[in-house]
Amino acid sequence: VQLQASGGGLVQAGDSLRLSCAASIRTFSAYALGWFRQAPEKERDLVAGISWNGASTYYVDSVKGRFTISRDNAKNTVYLQMNSLKPEDTAVYYCAAAEWLDVTTMNAHEMEFWGIGTQVTVSS
Repeated sequence: VQLQASGGGLVQAGDSLRLSCAASIRTFSAYALGWFRQAPEKERDLVAGISWNGASTYYVDSVKGRFTISRDNAKNTVYLQMNSLKPEDTAVYYCAAAEWLDVTTMNAHEMEFWGIGTQVTVSS
């Protein structure tokens, strides 16, 4: 299983980015997916999660109203649209997957597969 994240970059505060994560999982539609981020010397924290069918989503309070997670099961891809970016959003962003996981209980320890991170840097 491979998860390949892309779309990171260097932007200014207020700009937008869309992260993508393509997964080579045969039963992709059975997996809950999450985007996590890790800033230097900090833990890897959940930013947003989406259920296997897209019906349920979760967002950490700091990104509510600015970030949107979505998935396209036909393309085995999960997205994170990030608007109104702030310097505090600067981190390495990781996508992760866990089969049949309840999105409301999603955390880093529950995830089965991880992608290589993509750096997001927001300048002030």
